[in-house]
Amino acid sequence: MSADSTLAEVIDRQTNRTFFSWLIGRQVFWVSLATVLAIIYLSLATTTFDTQQNIFNVTRNFAFVGIVGLGMTAVIITGGIDLSVGSAVLISAMTTTVIMHAGLPITLALPAAIAASLLVGFINGFFIAVVGLPPFVVTLGMMSIARSIGMVMSNNALIYEFGPDQAILFAIGGGSVPIFGIPVPNPVLVLIALGLLTGFALRWTKWGRHLYAIGGNERAAILTGVPVKTMKISVYMFASFCAGITGFLQTGWLGSVTTGLGTGLELTVIAAAVIGGANLAGGTGTAVGAIVGAALIEVIRNSLILLGISTFWQGTFVGCFIVLAVAFDRLRNKDTGE
Repeated sequence: MSADSTLAEVIDRQTNRTFFSWLIGRQVFWVSLATVLAIIYLSLATTTFDTQQNIFNVTRNFAFVGIVGLGMTAVIITGGIDLSVGSAVLISAMTTTVIMHAGLPITLALPAAIAASLLVGFINGFFIAVVGLPPFVVTLGMMSIARSIGMVMSNNALIYEFGPDQAILFAIGGGSVPIFGIPVPNPVLVLIALGLLTGFALRWTKWGRHLYAIGGNERAAILTGVPVKTMKISVYMFASFCAGITGFLQTGWLGSVTTGLGTGLELTVIAAAVIGGANLAGGTGTAVGAIVGAALIEVIRNSLILLGISTFWQGTFVGCFIVLAVAFDRLRNKDTGE
């Protein structure tokens, strides 16, 4: 055996070990593994999990959490938090409902819904970045304000008539596209598209690099010329944009809107982001992690139903995963000296 071939083998083994070490050190890898194992177990333990209808429902449901989770992850990367995303979902849905119920076209309802949710994000970002108020306080207040406005818009009534474009709305939110003969829910397609765009933006654009810089060390980011105020406003608007998309899609899926829409969603979305690897202290998080975290939460919820376990236990399981995720991140940072 020549010296060159021996050296090549050593380098190859070192490269493999390095990649393996990197892989097992990623929280998203373990969350993905837990999700896959849960799916395998449920497929073997039940006769209803791997049915086409159940898989359709699971993917559609986790898509809603995943879409909002993308925006929440971006906010958490900066070291912030957004407790108003559930109310932004309601504002978007109510705007869609009121406009279409009045007989106006969906082509007006969709941009109006997105604009309404973006306004929520702009107000959050302004008071956080410009006025200097804590994100928790601002978004907690907005959570109450936006939900109250939603109640006023609907007069706290159930609305289920959406005018002449009702069939189009239902087809967008509740429909699917066959891919290789398998119906894929439209919200999943939106999640994939938005996930790819978010992942690209976080990894390859100046916007993404600035977000990580702010979360890592805001003072240093300011000194290096990062427009921190502008970035913070943009990231809260992005979170509300994701919520607005979700509100529009959920309106078409549910076929009706009540003022309870989006209640508690913020906690589920934060859990998905943290489970997926986002650090609440800022500076860490990925689009893939948000999607995988949302998938694990939905698989847990679905498994409790199929196994005949009370859904009241869902919070316990999700809470345990959050603690484990944070503990894993702490141990990983300790091992790497971060």
